[in-house]
This record gives sequence, C-alpha cells and structure tokens, in this order.
Amino acid sequence: MPASEEPARRVVEAGRRCSLTASVLREWAAAGTPKQVEYLARYLEAEAASRDASKRASLLRRCGLPASKTFDGYDWSAVSWPEGLGREDLLSLSFLERREDLVLMGDVGTGKTHMASALCQLACDRRLEARFFTASSLVMRLRRARDEGRLEREASQIGRARLLVIDELGFLPLDADGARLVFQVFADAYERQSVVITTNLEFSRWGSVFGDGQMAAAVIDRIVHHGRSSSSGASPTACGKPSCRRGRCSKRALTSRAHPAQFPTHIQLKTS
Repeated sequence: MPASEEPARRVVEAGRRCSLTASVLREWAAAGTPKQVEYLARYLEAEAASRDASKRASLLRRCGLPASKTFDGYDWSAVSWPEGLGREDLLSLSFLERREDLVLMGDVGTGKTHMASALCQLACDRRLEARFFTASSLVMRLRRARDEGRLEREASQIGRARLLVIDELGFLPLDADGARLVFQVFADAYERQSVVITTNLEFSRWGSVFGDGQMAAAVIDRIVHHGRSSSSGASPTACGKPSCRRGRCSKRALTSRAHPAQFPTHIQLKTS
C-alpha cells in the first residue's frame, strides 16, 4: 500500500470502531489533504481509545474484583502443564470461546485466587464481561435478590458474563438453601458461559460443601463434562475426557481419587 494511502486506511478502521459509516469516512478521507486526513485519523483513534478505556473501566467495576491482579510477576514455576495445554492457551482465553470450565484446586497460598482474579482482569481488558464472587458473597447476593423479588433479574445479569469466577468454594459449608442457589447458578451456566472455581477440596469432599451428595455430583457432572481441572497439592477426582459418560464420572468423583496422568487437560499448581 502506498504511503499516501496509510492515513486514509487508519481513518476508516478507527471510524468503524466508533460505529461511523465507512462510505462517509472514505469520502472525507479522499477529499482531505494529507495533513487533514492525518489529523482526522489521529482524532478518531483517540476517540476509539477513549471508548475502549471507558468500556474496560465499566467492566472492571461490574466485575467486583476484591483487588486488581495481573499475571505480571506471577510464579508460573508452580504450574505443571499437561500435554496440549500451556500458558499461552490460558492467556489467550480460548476456553471462553469453548465455554469450558476451570477448577483451581489447592491449599492456601498456591495462587488460586490470584490466577482467577487475573483471568477476570484479562477478560475485562479485552472487553469481555467477567464477574467475580466468593461462594459466600454469591449466596448472600442471591438471597437478597430473592427477598427483594428480583432473583430472576439478578440471575440474568450474572448469566451475561462470559467468565464467572466462584472463589473459595468449600472454604465454608453451604446451608441447604445456599446450596440450592449456587447449584442453580451452575445449572444456568452449563454450556452457556465459562465458570472458574477455586477450592481447597478435592471433588470427593464436595458433598460436605453442598450438604447433599446428589447435588454435589450434579455440579461435578456439569464441570467435568465441559471443563478442565487444575489442582495444587491434590489429585483431581473426576474424568475430564469428553467421551466419558455423564453420571458415571460424577459418582466416581465422590468416591475415589484418580491419578493426574488420567487427565490430559489437568493443570497442577504446586506449593512453592
């Protein structure tokens, strides 16, 4: 492309990001002098950048992160990647396109919440909606919405997020009412959005979290059927293979502990 055409191309590309009409932009770009076209391109690029920044700031406010976290300085040495999955795959957020789930499992201090928070930050930076809740704050939010007669609207707002993080699942047990509310979130999210869960409990102990083995099995069933498992200092306990028959996996998840080698998509986070 000749150098004289470069400013005109920039005018069109920047204007499209501002929802302007391409034909009008081309007409004005062709009619202007090189300096005028350069000025217009710089103006439209500044406008587009301003709108992008406003969009990202709005998404971050709605996300509800307790603290801003990024992957800058993150200790990747604690992560053992399986064949076919690595850091670039995670940072590309390609799992959001596939609506896959991630389970980050491990003890305190292994970087689970940091990783989940940084994924939210990354999604918002790329203008993708993300929401962050601890399991207890999610229950409280849903209860308040139900008491105020707006549970359906609240669930709809949560369901619009491309990425939903539920942090500290299992840190505190859920009562029967809270367990049902959280289960409904998982049910609504199934194959519609990606859910990232951080927990210090292997799947075989999730029955104690939900207070109901059948409900825990149903949640695990949805996760392992369409997700990836990541653990830290603990072995995953459900089959992540797409060919695995549903129901059979979740029962085994509550009664056994499988070896990490059985999980082609297993990420292991180790204590440093």
